[in-house]
Formats: sequence, structure tokens, C-alpha cells
Amino acid sequence: MKEAVSQTSESILDIHDMTVAYDRRPVLWNIDLVLRNPGLIAIVGPNGAGKSTMIKAVMGLVPMVSGSVTAWGQSVDSQRGRIGYVPQRGSVDWDFPISVFETVVMGTYGSLGWFRRPGSKERDLSMRCLERVGMQDFANRQIGQLSGGQQQRVFLARALAQESELYFMDEPMAGVDAATERIVFELLDSLSKEGRTIVVVHHDLRTVPEYFDEVVLLNVRIVTSGPVATTFTSANLQATYGGRLTILDTMAEAVQKQKETE
Repeated sequence: MKEAVSQTSESILDIHDMTVAYDRRPVLWNIDLVLRNPGLIAIVGPNGAGKSTMIKAVMGLVPMVSGSVTAWGQSVDSQRGRIGYVPQRGSVDWDFPISVFETVVMGTYGSLGWFRRPGSKERDLSMRCLERVGMQDFANRQIGQLSGGQQQRVFLARALAQESELYFMDEPMAGVDAATERIVFELLDSLSKEGRTIVVVHHDLRTVPEYFDEVVLLNVRIVTSGPVATTFTSANLQATYGGRLTILDTMAEAVQKQKETE
């Protein structure tokens, strides 16, 4: 299990009383969450728990009924240059005629300002980001011609090109092959060691103790959150998933094995 990162006094992200509703039906209710520690944070919960909605609301992509969100004590809009976002692959139009390299260069737009076009500095950065995810040989390929795992690597490269301090990633491991998953986790771990904060909507409970520093257990409300070592327990998983999780016994064994190897 990963070691806990050191705490800081300033909050990186502060969500207060967030409520989001679709057609007057709450999908998130009274969410309160403060993140103070750089590192890898997993958001886990059953289908329909509001995991993706939560990070979309933070980014301002869906409206809140009530509540507030700040990053480093300021509005998210004012800090947007420090925040990166990787959406679900299913939300992207893969038929759009754009190359892999052009997709990654788009990640530099936020730092350019109005009316400036990417120059050699931004293009060099974009190629380095592609190299970091092992996709430099596909730079001229149309993005729709890639496999799902390759597309996800390209989107991670675009996020890297943003050079953000706080990242939100919506199920980056969904539908990718084992090799891509390993590359993604190695990349996220390196970002964490550089002092970045990466919030990941994650579906594979078995890998939470291995890769993440903190976990948020969510089911419309936040059940609990905190360091994986003390929060990712069978009792808390049962409270989050109820009877809908068939692998709770397996998870209990995984948690116990992690404790035994510490």
C-alpha cells in the first residue's frame, strides 16, 4: 500500500454543500470534501453514485443546485490554468479529423492566451508528452484510427501538455489493455511524486490499495474519505455498495493481504 503523503495547511480543493440534480432528482447531495494533500485520490462507488457528475460539477461542466467549489482558496474559473481534465473516452467524437499530435498541442492552448498560435516551444512540449506515454510514433495518425487504449494515452499526453497542478480524470482505465493500464498508473505515480494532485474516477476496487494515496467513497453522498490505509475497509465498502457488490469478500481478503505485507 502506498505511503500517505505529507499534509499541507492550504486546501488544494474545497467542495462545500454541493448538490446536483437531473430533472429535479438529486444525483449528488450535500457533498463536502477538502483535499489538502498532493497525491493520487480515487473516487469509487456503485453505478449511478454520481462519481463522474462530481468532477464535472467541479469543472463547471454541469450546474450545481447549491454549493461552492474553490481551488487554492479561489474560484475554479480563476485557477483554470492550473487544472487539467481527462474526460471519458465515450464522450469524445473520434471521427473529428484531427491528428494525434494536433490533439496533444491543444493542451497548450490554455497557456498561450488570445490570438497566439502554438510555436516551437509548445510543439516540442507536445512531442515530449507523446514520448512520455509511448505514442510518438503515432503523431501523424488520425485519432479515430487508434485503439481505445491508444486513444486514452493520447488524452493523457494532452493533459500533460497542460502542465497542470491538479488533474481530474474520468475513468482513464476503462476499456484499456493491461499494458496501457500499467503505463497510465506509472505516469500518474510520477506526477504524484512531482507534487501534483490527481483525482481519478475509478472502477477497479482491487487496484485501489496498490496505487492510490486517498480514497473517496461516494454513493450520492460521501460515505467517507481519507487515506486508503484507514478508509478502504470492508465496513466502509459495505456502507457504500450495500448488497450490490458481489466481491466484498474478495476485497476484504485483498485489504488483509495488503496489511500483512506492510
